[in-house]
Amino acid sequence: MAFIRLASHTHDLGDGFMVRRLLPAAAARAVGPFVFFDHMGPAEFAPGQGLDVRPHPHIGLATVTYLFEGVITHRDSLGTVRDIRPGDVNWMVAGRGIVHSERSPQALRAAGHRLHGIQTWVALPLADEEALPDFVHVSAAGLPEVRSAGVHLRVIAGDAFGQTSPVPVRSRTLYVAGEIESTAHMEVPLEHEERALYVVSGSLTADGEPLNPGDMLVLPPRPVRLRALEAVRFMLIGGDPLDLGPGNTAEHPRHMRWNFVSSRQERIEQAVQAWARQDPQAFPPVPGETERIPYP
Repeated sequence: MAFIRLASHTHDLGDGFMVRRLLPAAAARAVGPFVFFDHMGPAEFAPGQGLDVRPHPHIGLATVTYLFEGVITHRDSLGTVRDIRPGDVNWMVAGRGIVHSERSPQALRAAGHRLHGIQTWVALPLADEEALPDFVHVSAAGLPEVRSAGVHLRVIAGDAFGQTSPVPVRSRTLYVAGEIESTAHMEVPLEHEERALYVVSGSLTADGEPLNPGDMLVLPPRPVRLRALEAVRFMLIGGDPLDLGPGNTAEHPRHMRWNFVSSRQERIEQAVQAWARQDPQAFPPVPGETERIPYP
């Protein structure tokens, strides 16, 4: 089976902060439970500037933030206030409904700073789509690492390479941040049914297939050998395929509209209407925030 190469699309999150979006794509709506993949930056903020993602809602998913550079202050309707720093993991389960904001801390905003990272959405299993919202933070020191000659891997969520992350995933998940030194090599074993490889920086080959920054390959069901052409940083995502709900097919395992993910279109419509009428039962406010992003 051949590789499937996914093209990125550039999106502006506001104030010129650009991201590369790889998922969802026409060729792959999901890889394992991952239904959304954004590469943020690297961006340079001048003094007085910063990231300002105003409060917005989610249902039916878990958001995962992983940074290489910079700091983001997360606030949510559970009352959580948490700075995420490079190598940490913010795992926010939306379930039946949560609201959160993401902003640059004031200290960094005053001095100017860089921001660079990955944001993904993991669709929840059918049994957990309406679970109570939750938030878990795991520091970089709490994530398992694997090191070999010229290779450094960190297991962000799920299991891989004989290690299991403490992040409380709801289905079998593969999420790894990796670095390979120039000319070093490694093998991605066939441990998960669905897998994809994304190149953050540098270049490598996957079974001889060249990849450059911004490239994502959906891997075939076999072990795949990676060889770095220069120092490279990459991400592995995947896991078990999503369980399917009514009206879903293998090509469209979840419905997505704006920030909402669900196996049922009518549930998404309920969420849209609840956010539009500012229903505090469905979407409680974020303490300390007065702004909101309206439904587009």
